[in-house]
Amino acid sequence: MAAIEVSDLTKRYGEVVGVDSLSFTVEEGEILGFLGPNGAGKTTAIRTLLGIQTPTSGTATVLGADVRAERDLLEAKRRLGYVPASPTFDAGSTGAEILDLHGDVKGDSRRAELLDRFDVPLDRPVRDYSTGNVQKLAVVQAFMHDPALVIMDEPTSGLDPLVQREFNDFVQAERSRGVTVFFSSHVLSEVRRLCDRVAVLRDGELVATESVSELLTRSGKVVRLRVVGEPPASTFDFDGVHDLDRRVVRGAGTDADQVETDVSFTFTGDVNDLTAAVADLELREFDVEEAPLDEVFMRFYGGDDA
Repeated sequence: MAAIEVSDLTKRYGEVVGVDSLSFTVEEGEILGFLGPNGAGKTTAIRTLLGIQTPTSGTATVLGADVRAERDLLEAKRRLGYVPASPTFDAGSTGAEILDLHGDVKGDSRRAELLDRFDVPLDRPVRDYSTGNVQKLAVVQAFMHDPALVIMDEPTSGLDPLVQREFNDFVQAERSRGVTVFFSSHVLSEVRRLCDRVAVLRDGELVATESVSELLTRSGKVVRLRVVGEPPASTFDFDGVHDLDRRVVRGAGTDADQVETDVSFTFTGDVNDLTAAVADLELREFDVEEAPLDEVFMRFYGGDDA
């Protein structure tokens, strides 16, 4: 049984469509990243999965519980952790009091371990917390009852880089223990590091659900060349070349009078074909690397799914 199953899930607010006919699964023990810009529908989808709002149509189950069945979902939530995008706690309560309250409801068997790892100032009221400390408190409360599934909405927002790294290491360790993680994020390097698969959301609709490696493969490689001379653009007019950019430069040192050309493009074909296509050029540099995940995402968001 999948940890999350979503089928044709739609949520409308009057004439406004929050999410439209979403269908995907999150398998037990995997990390699925939910990508999309602000307004794409990520938070709407998460709130619907948590039963905070009811779907307009379609179905979804979380740990086997139908999100429309309040009693069943309440029982499933005992095995669920949640980190919202902007955690809010009673400002007058201390961190210890907040964790005591959550522990009474759902348990806190891992509380001491998590506090040792994330160092939340428990004796101070939340009104005196920094944004990062509020976020760490939210992470502790989400994981301290040893949940089977954790849903997170921008979980590293407000964390400094060192704590972000610690959090990422922690999530990887949780996945190794069999915990399922579903989270939205704008930190695309984080998504690339952590996720087994990604779901890309655009204007409330899914445009891709696949492994990170498949997404990167389909979205091509970044190729950078420095070529002796000034070859015409037609030199690079072969299958798989996209977004060609050429810039004439001068050589360096003893070759200062030598004309050279910097060439860059995205390549979606076979690298062996690329090598053959440039074999007759006199190359100073030839670099091929994966496209950064942020560029991959922008290709989907921009509507270019080639």
